[in-house]
Order: sequence, then C-alpha cells, then structure tokens
Amino acid sequence: MNKTVVSSPALGEQFLRVEHPSGLTILLCPMEGFSTAYAMFAAKVGSIDTTFKTQREEDFVEVPAGIAHFLEHKMFECEDGDAFAKYAKTGASANAFTSFDRTAYLFSCTDHFQESLEILLDFVSRPYFTPETVQKEQGIIGQEIRMYDDDPGWRSLFNLLGALYHNNPVKLDIAGTTESIAQISSDLLYRCYHTFYSLGNMVLTVAGNFQPEVVLEAAGRILKKGEDIRIQWRKAEEPREITAPYVEQSLSVSTPLFQMGFKGPAGDSRENLRRQVADEILLEVLCGESSPLYRTLYDSGLINGTFEYEVLAGRDYLCCMYGGESREPKKVYEAICQEAKRMAAEGIDPEAFRRCKKATYGRYIGMFSRVDSVASLMVLCHFAGLDSMYDLLDMAKELTLEDLETRLREDMDPRYSALSVVNPV
Repeated sequence: MNKTVVSSPALGEQFLRVEHPSGLTILLCPMEGFSTAYAMFAAKVGSIDTTFKTQREEDFVEVPAGIAHFLEHKMFECEDGDAFAKYAKTGASANAFTSFDRTAYLFSCTDHFQESLEILLDFVSRPYFTPETVQKEQGIIGQEIRMYDDDPGWRSLFNLLGALYHNNPVKLDIAGTTESIAQISSDLLYRCYHTFYSLGNMVLTVAGNFQPEVVLEAAGRILKKGEDIRIQWRKAEEPREITAPYVEQSLSVSTPLFQMGFKGPAGDSRENLRRQVADEILLEVLCGESSPLYRTLYDSGLINGTFEYEVLAGRDYLCCMYGGESREPKKVYEAICQEAKRMAAEGIDPEAFRRCKKATYGRYIGMFSRVDSVASLMVLCHFAGLDSMYDLLDMAKELTLEDLETRLREDMDPRYSALSVVNPV
C-alpha cells in the first residue's frame, strides 16, 4: 500500500494519498476542530460518457443518454434492502449526484462513522439490478424528466447548451429522455457498472472528523481487486462555431429568465480546470458585483439580485455563463458582449484584475475550511489529473494580467456566444 503525504505550505495543511491494493485511490484529509466527517465515493463517469470502449471491445460502444444517472439511482437498491434505510439507522445524511463527467455517492455524519462508511463501500461495490426493478425505475425517472422539462432554470440552461454545441453530449439532459431511458436494461446497467465502476476509475475521499486507519481497515476488508479496466472515451467532433445565437421558450414564469454563454475552445479536464480558475476571475472582472457594468445594469433595472455567473468546464467542454431574471434579456446580453469586446481591445484594468484575483483566491481559501468542499475538491482535482487539490491555489496565485487577457480573447469571444430566454406564457 503506497502512502504519500501531500502538504500545502500556504495553508499549513495536508492530506494523505493512498494507492490501495484494490486499485482504488483513497484521499484522506482529517481536519481538527470539526465534529462532522464527510465521505465521497466517486466514479469518473457522467452524462457525457455515452460512447466508449475498453480493452475488451474492438469498436466503440454507444449507450443511451441518461444511463449514468439511471445507474446512480439504482445503486441504492441492494439485494438485502435499501441503502437509505441502512443510513437511517446510523443517523448519517446520505445522497448522490450525477454531473456531466462524474457520479458521486456521499454521506456526512457526526457519529457512527465506521458503520456509515461500511454501508457506502458495500452498496457501491455490490450492484443489484433486475428487469422488474429497472422497469419500475424507468417510470420514476420518466416522471423526474417531465418535471425538469417544466423547470424554467433547467430549460434555460440546456437550451443554451443546445445553442452552443452541435455534437458534444454536454448539450444532452443529464437524466436523458423518456425515449433513451426506455432502452436501458438490467444487462446494460451491469455492463456499464463493470466498466465505469472499476476501482481504478474511482476515488474515495474523506474529510473532517475521522481516523484514517478506520477508512483503510474498512477498505481492505470490503473492497476486492478486480480487472484493470482501461477506458477510452470518444471525443465528439465539435466545431468552434455555435448552433444558434438565440433560443427561447415559454413557461410559467413571472419575469423572463435568461442564460447567456460564451463557448470556449475544447480542452481536456486538466487544461480546462486551469482555464476555469482564470475564467472565474474574468467573469468577476467583466460583470461581477464590483464592476462598473454590473452597477450600470443593476441601477437601470436590467438585472436584479438573481443575477449570477459560473464557469461550466470539464473534459472537452468549457462555457462561461451569466444568467438571472431580466425584463430585457437581449439588452443585458448585448451590454456584456460589448464590454467583452471593449476589454479585449483596450485591455483589462490592472486594479480590477488585482482586486478580483484577490477575491477569488480568498474564496478558494474559504473552500478549504469546509469538510464538504474539501472532499469535493479532492474528487475534482483527482479526476482532472492534478497531483493535489492545493494546485488550485497555485493556479490562482500565479495567474497574470496577460494570462487573463488571453483567456478573455479565447474563452469570451462574442462571436461564439448565445442567449437563451424563458419567457412568461
């Protein structure tokens, strides 16, 4: 068992990296002064992973959209009962999620940590699918899909992604469609499970109040080494150009809801995480609460307190987004695009850069003071191919004004932007 201590001189903190004999990477970060432990068992598979092959296949395999999310739902159902019922006895709070490029199972607890951890390792390691339970789940997830079809924020986001991307599966709803999930069978779930839930494609992270020895003992007892599965994902042939500059839909909202996005050039997970750090600073400089443009838009009533921004980044996709409520979304979109053009031509104000870089760095520092975000950061950075979650701090600290201006020109070019609006019925 190979153990490595990874330290951060800036924070004066450290975590333990363990390459477990089972093939699983385990990242452990005990944090003094906390009463809660937070654990996350994650697989490197998400909604975009619909086409892949391993050393067992000669050609790429294509699976229905939404299968990663479907698998996440089914994993909690065990042959000897439901995992949530087991957690209820320990008092732990358990959950799971599927994103574009990962699936995670998690729990937090203040006591009975060992029992809760054993539940997590056990049910994720022992899939149980039958034709009957799969059919039942198709009905449940079908209802969930229909619910999201009527969710204005959800539709605004995915309408935007559909306007930006031609072929990249990031434009597909994470849950799939009622048609795609109807193609899912128990045999197909087992095939995907044994591909993507191989321990070499997973990571276990724990942060907070726990003893590392307890984790390693439980892992050694429950986890068994399986076949080393080498997964190759097929990269979507995605042009730089967008699909459509504007898309709209009418739903039950009182005020128009919008999402606008800039489509960045494709990059791998490691490259895009580095770009994400820069773009988060860039979004703040361009139209964060301390920017002149934000104040102008807010004072004129074009945006309100719902206005927000984020960078959506992962393997082969990157999008810088603003969104919120506005009675005149097109004016907001045009103002932001015009400001991006002006900054690209005239340069970014050095003082604004220093202020926003400092604020972003401070926000990153704050993330290391919460057990849930530490566990999540360890997953994120591991799957992105970084040696340490502390690399994020170095990325932010080392960023220069010239770097940010490069990112502005490449990642926020108005020629590759689109606006999605949900109007009142």
